[in-house]
Amino acid sequence: MAEVIAQEKQGGSKQRKKLIRVDMTPMVDLGFLLITFFMFTTNFTKPNVMDLGLPAKDPHPDPTHIPVIKPLNQVTFILGKDNRVFYHQSFKEGLNTSNLKETNFSGINITKIISEAYNNAPNKGKFTIIVEPTDDANYKNFVDVLDNIAISKKERYGVTDIKPWEKKVYEELTK
Repeated sequence: MAEVIAQEKQGGSKQRKKLIRVDMTPMVDLGFLLITFFMFTTNFTKPNVMDLGLPAKDPHPDPTHIPVIKPLNQVTFILGKDNRVFYHQSFKEGLNTSNLKETNFSGINITKIISEAYNNAPNKGKFTIIVEPTDDANYKNFVDVLDNIAISKKERYGVTDIKPWEKKVYEELTK
């Protein structure tokens, strides 16, 4: 505990006054011991990390060979504002407001869309899921889509920016 040291004041007055000085050194030691104790016994929160299975980089890439995925071998999800998600299976020329379909972030719906697209794919080995978040999309929705991809056990997927021709159709639908 703190130690109280009483000293007598020297002076010409008739009354003797005692000065009280509190030695706080033991209290500071106790404070540091408590801080150290709580730091060692506290569980710090661990960051939540999601593994992204990325393909190995080709050591000898061929710049002339750009793989093209046919529309039936892929499904594209566009994550929009206000928790909206759109999907399609078409090329630039074929995309319009009638085949850019909307669904919600219910896990059942997204997983069902992925499984239907996979079942209709002519080459199941090249089936790819493309996720394109817009600038207005939020992170939670992005993680929800990645979770649904993991649940559906599809290992070929990519995350990219929304293309200008897709953005044009998306903006027509969200007006």
